[in-house]
Amino acid sequence: MSDTAQPTRTTCANGTSATREAAHIEKLAIVVVTFKRQQLLATLFDSFCTLTQAPWRIVIVDNEHSDETARMVSDLAERTRALWGTDTSTPDAGGGTERVIYAPQEDNLGGAGGFSAGVKRAWELGAQWFWVMDDDVRVLPDALDKLAPWTRTHRVIQGSRLNFDGKPFYWQYHFINTLGIPNPIAPSAFDERGYKPMNTLCFEGGLFARSVVNQIGYPDPRFFIYFDDAVYGYLASKVTDSIVVADVVLQRTREIANMSIGTVRRLNGTSDMNRYHIMRNRGYMMHYFKEHGDYHRLLFGVGTAATFAKELIRIVMVDRSFKGGIPALVRGMRDARKIYRDRTWKPMPPLKDREA
Repeated sequence: MSDTAQPTRTTCANGTSATREAAHIEKLAIVVVTFKRQQLLATLFDSFCTLTQAPWRIVIVDNEHSDETARMVSDLAERTRALWGTDTSTPDAGGGTERVIYAPQEDNLGGAGGFSAGVKRAWELGAQWFWVMDDDVRVLPDALDKLAPWTRTHRVIQGSRLNFDGKPFYWQYHFINTLGIPNPIAPSAFDERGYKPMNTLCFEGGLFARSVVNQIGYPDPRFFIYFDDAVYGYLASKVTDSIVVADVVLQRTREIANMSIGTVRRLNGTSDMNRYHIMRNRGYMMHYFKEHGDYHRLLFGVGTAATFAKELIRIVMVDRSFKGGIPALVRGMRDARKIYRDRTWKPMPPLKDREA
């Protein structure tokens, strides 16, 4: 598969680009991770039923193991069965033909653990493509029509998104590996190609192929939350040319406190738990960068200081979480050092594929 060619595109009257012909994503599994947000999950489920193409499977990882979520998943299964029927032509590895798969977890694994479990379940079922997302988004009806042509030429694709208010969402698609931070000034505009190279990933709509999972393994559950997708995208960029495309495929549905920075960039609010993991998980990031020869102690330290400073700004300007925020950052830095000093640490292993 070439990682440099691109699908034939045309320009519509409104200036947007579109593919000349519809395409289909082979054995696509949508992987959703949810935890105690049934109202948002209902919006996502409703949007699945508007898709112009039927996904091969929809895997719902429930970190709450909730009776209410189980009921909602059962209802979604009935709705998709009425819309698209069962998938008798391409049964999964266990012979199943139902499109919706419920995967409740005994413990809350966090987003990282949930996506690891969800990708694993979909991989075992025989999925060839994985489209991953949280529960606080909705898919646009033509999302798969837009993404499918890119799968002919690339193995890792990130679609563009709208924010909860309908405005374009700016995502930092370029990671400065030596510093271990997203590039805050990466250009937001796309050229006539309709895509830009990236070396990271976001599990809010990231799409990747089975062959990539085989090479780099499942997402690392040890992150719990934060930086798990960034590091997974970093690892993917070591084995293929990853891209972010101009095609808008998702919209965020959860309103988040934020501060505007320029015309498209925003500094979103976060929680003290997130702040702790932002700092702690730099320990795991250091291990992965060191594994691939991209770790430079001094420069990474500068990146850690910049990350700490950004979180202080977020605390002061957005969250006003003075009492808990700063101690969370300090605890995270302390635990990051413990992780980095762990000589027993191993990266997630590659997978030995088998026939689905």
